[in-house]
Amino acid sequence: MDDVFLLAALGILVSIAGALFRAWRGPTRADRMMSAQLIGTGGVGVAILLAAGRDAPAMLDVALVFALLAAFAALAFVKTATPDGAGDPEADDTEAQDREPAP
Repeated sequence: MDDVFLLAALGILVSIAGALFRAWRGPTRADRMMSAQLIGTGGVGVAILLAAGRDAPAMLDVALVFALLAAFAALAFVKTATPDGAGDPEADDTEAQDREPAP
């Protein structure tokens, strides 16, 4: 049964290799960010599978750290990709419409 977990981890590592290629060659910043999210999610999956396959519960802590870092990376991307670091580009549009005087 442990070999099944390790084989699944190897499959995820192959998908991470594809994401690394997209991060290197991505035409836009959003493509690169999505590949970074895939790398983070794949890292979490590999860590969980290694924890199960090698009977190493400490790897679950590593998976938790990977998940937190991936979430913070996505937040940082959104903050830098929007005007003035506002965060949610849709929220800025609706707030600007609310502030405009009615004709």
